[in-house]
Amino acid sequence: MPIADTPSKLVKKEINPYENASPHYNRLKTHFFQGKMAESVSCIIFDKKKERVLLIKRRDIPVWVLPGGGIEPNETSETAALREAEEETGLSLALSRKIAHYTPVNKLTRPTDFYECSILEGDIQTGPETREIRFFPLNALPKRLVPFYKTWINDALENSHEVLQKKIQKTSYWTFLLYLICHPLLVIQFLLTRMGIHLNR
Repeated sequence: MPIADTPSKLVKKEINPYENASPHYNRLKTHFFQGKMAESVSCIIFDKKKERVLLIKRRDIPVWVLPGGGIEPNETSETAALREAEEETGLSLALSRKIAHYTPVNKLTRPTDFYECSILEGDIQTGPETREIRFFPLNALPKRLVPFYKTWINDALENSHEVLQKKIQKTSYWTFLLYLICHPLLVIQFLLTRMGIHLNR
């Protein structure tokens, strides 16, 4: 049988070099190479007399922070705020007001919506992301409180009727360098967390 004189066609499959990349690489790519920065939320919870504020100590980085975290795809800022605060405190909460929207001055932080929450019911309890949780008097905040949270607590106490629009303070690269010198382990843990690698969980 004669063989048809037709040239064979080679189909070239386009290879994606990152198809089998590790999740850590994909988080790095998302964080450093996407044009739009991921947004986050933070919440403040006072006691009834507004004399104490609820703070949590993270498991991945042993510093004191306000409850909060990232906004997931297709999630509203308000929904994310309640979800993060309830997951990290064990409380049933309601949003009282939006206090501020903070804009980063560099890539050390993210655009953040800041809310005040009120307690509906429940008892505070640690969770998968929380090493310790407790109320602190406003005049006796812990030493290992992330510096700009002191400013945010003061913003909440102003009880402004308008949503504040402010830049995130105390997050310069110079401040970061000083922290690296004084607290190298904490800074390394922070950088790993920003890349999606969480330790001590």
